[in-house]
Amino acid sequence: MGPRELIGGAILPRAYPLGRMSATPRPTLGWNLDHSYARLPTVLFDACAAARFEAPGLVIANHALACELGLDMSLASDDELAAIFSGQSLPDGAAPIAQAYAGHQYGHFTMLGDGRAMLVGEQITPSGARFDIQLKGSGETAYSRRGDGRAALGPMLREYIISEAMHALGIPTTRSLAVVATGETVARGAGKPGAVLARVAASHIRVGTFQFAAGLEEIEVLRALADHAIARHDAQLADSPARYAGFLRAVIARQAALVARWQCVGFVHGVLNTDNTAVSGETIDYGPCAFMDAYNPDTVFSSIDHHGRYRYAHQPAIIQWNLARFAEAMVPLLSDDEPTAIARANEALDAFAPLYRAAWLAGMRAKLGLVREEAEDLALAQDLLAAMHAARADFTNTFRALSEERAVDGLEPWTLRWHARLAREERPRSKALTAMRAVNPAVIPRNHRVEEALSAAEERGELAPFHELLAAVSSPFALSASRAHLAEPPPRDFAECYRTFCGT
Repeated sequence: MGPRELIGGAILPRAYPLGRMSATPRPTLGWNLDHSYARLPTVLFDACAAARFEAPGLVIANHALACELGLDMSLASDDELAAIFSGQSLPDGAAPIAQAYAGHQYGHFTMLGDGRAMLVGEQITPSGARFDIQLKGSGETAYSRRGDGRAALGPMLREYIISEAMHALGIPTTRSLAVVATGETVARGAGKPGAVLARVAASHIRVGTFQFAAGLEEIEVLRALADHAIARHDAQLADSPARYAGFLRAVIARQAALVARWQCVGFVHGVLNTDNTAVSGETIDYGPCAFMDAYNPDTVFSSIDHHGRYRYAHQPAIIQWNLARFAEAMVPLLSDDEPTAIARANEALDAFAPLYRAAWLAGMRAKLGLVREEAEDLALAQDLLAAMHAARADFTNTFRALSEERAVDGLEPWTLRWHARLAREERPRSKALTAMRAVNPAVIPRNHRVEEALSAAEERGELAPFHELLAAVSSPFALSASRAHLAEPPPRDFAECYRTFCGT
């Protein structure tokens, strides 16, 4: 059976709006596409085209995000949007490519690339900002490595809801513009309904992209990639003679801040390979990701992370390790003298730990309602986490309870210390608690609720649970009484055995 051959029939629950493709001219929507990445050396990408899907149907479209991009989805029917975001009828000016990159996956180096995704182009917004528009699950590319290039509906909806939740929490992230059901069944276990995700990113340039370029041992390719990334993300460095060292430092600072934000909301990425570490500082690739329920620093969700390499407590160290691989790739650009270049790379890397600690402690101070900086704040935060671990306290609900002055079992001695610390603040306690409620979410994408929503969509074609959860996590700091159940932790037997999968 060839890689493009369908498994079974084109099975899709009736709830998805299928219908025939419109014969009218494709709508413009306000597309303003450029292709700066495609002007780089051709070894960094490969031209591609989407697979043909006979009956694509729009599952969900992010109209608010479309407006931010300068697109007006109201100009198109659902069928037309389905055709666009499954790659069947691309916008005028589109020039799809698959990007090449490498990566350390669980510590082992391998050559990779977009094996099931294509970059349609870079949308220039009315404000002049530039965002990649990528279709994930659109079919085979030159980098598919014997894969089918497809994606299943469940993982694409997972990425949609988690990425939008992260955005609502104020954490840098790629975002989801649309999900389209392809009308075919993909070979995942017993077979799953296929889907394509339209993903929006500041760029899809990864640590692994630089590893790929460095591995070619052609310094002009590496230089071209670095200059492109600097123009894209750190334009203020473009004319600096020390721009490559400055870019390295900027990427390190962004990643230190990002992982600190993850730690402060209990987010576990699940597969922090170097190809999943973006130089933009955005969270990218929501595969076996999840949020912690009961606090445990050794929390692992991924079904294949048998040794806990990407466990919650290890995420800062893994990001630092990934950044060391980035620095290695950048060495040829840092100086013509290798010892000097290595010294500059190490100097930049040495900044990661203090940057991360400062960002994490600032985040914890905010979660605890503290504005003034005191020497005991680090111990106060660390002791809280230790008490939460001992009491098996829920991570999200504990911080929310503190912000609402509700008692948490097992934290009584620590709470007395915290009250004493709050009393030394220069603002009233009521204002501190109000500020806490603005940073401590009332609701997150609870794993059991996510699984319920995805199962309903995949197995029965029911999207109501997905939309209810999406609405709640899109406003995470307020929770209506009718949605209070979404903030409840899962049964213990669910939490103890829950595992996630990458969906490939």
